[in-house]
Amino acid sequence: MSTDAVLRELLVRQLDHWLPAALHRARRATLALAYAGGDAAGAEEALRVVAEFADRLRGRRLTVLVVADDGTDLPARLGAAEAALPADVAVHLVPGGPDRLPVALKAAGAAGAPLLVVADGADPDPALLAAAASGRPAELLLVTTPGRSLRPALTGAGFPLVTEVELVPDGDGPARLLGYATGSDRALEAVKEALWAVDEYAGVRYRDPADPQGRLLDISLEPEPGPLRRELLAELARSGPRTVTELRRFATTSTVYRAADANRALASLLASGAVTRDPEHGRLGGDVSISAVPSAGSSA
Repeated sequence: MSTDAVLRELLVRQLDHWLPAALHRARRATLALAYAGGDAAGAEEALRVVAEFADRLRGRRLTVLVVADDGTDLPARLGAAEAALPADVAVHLVPGGPDRLPVALKAAGAAGAPLLVVADGADPDPALLAAAASGRPAELLLVTTPGRSLRPALTGAGFPLVTEVELVPDGDGPARLLGYATGSDRALEAVKEALWAVDEYAGVRYRDPADPQGRLLDISLEPEPGPLRRELLAELARSGPRTVTELRRFATTSTVYRAADANRALASLLASGAVTRDPEHGRLGGDVSISAVPSAGSSA
């Protein structure tokens, strides 16, 4: 399975979370899917997911924008998927690449209502990011080439919560960098859950850009905690003692891991003697303070 297939599965899982919430929040919403000469099959998958929510679309208006190079069979493929959609869904195919998104979103009147943008093969162009951030609320999945962090550009565009992960295929295929931006804690947790729930036999592994050692991670419902242990120790070295709640928040917002993974990593660090806790006994609750043991970082 390729990185394209993993990204399609992530999109399906994300839509299962985003679409019901968007339809509950507002009477209109926009889903924008943009592809830069890559695999646009995700658009077909997305339309099939939308069709499954036909009963919730009554009295609502969903606009689906598909911005892609005009492949010879793409209009026909999308037309077949569109035939299964209710009249409340309007699908527009816009020829071009992700740089066309700002104009397409403005024409669709996407600002001020729930908006999910998926930009595959795009650069973090300020105009694109500003257009994606115009939703209320706004969510963005941006897939690009590795080599630089997306976090500064995404937070600078007005997204307070960001995560990023490299998708590294087995063999000679190129790695890809996925950045997700939102203003919702619940949406961020949903994406994290989806990341670790995709097909673990996909032939793709993850790399956390925040891990200085760049260790590859197998996809698993319980991911290997080594990189997170190192990142938690580094955070404790920077900031001093932190509560479990603060470290769970750090894992969610600053690493590829989830809040629950932080608890497992902290339990491991405590067992190894790399950190101490206050109070020393009892449940590892949110108000327990965690401190790093000097010189313990090399043993994590």
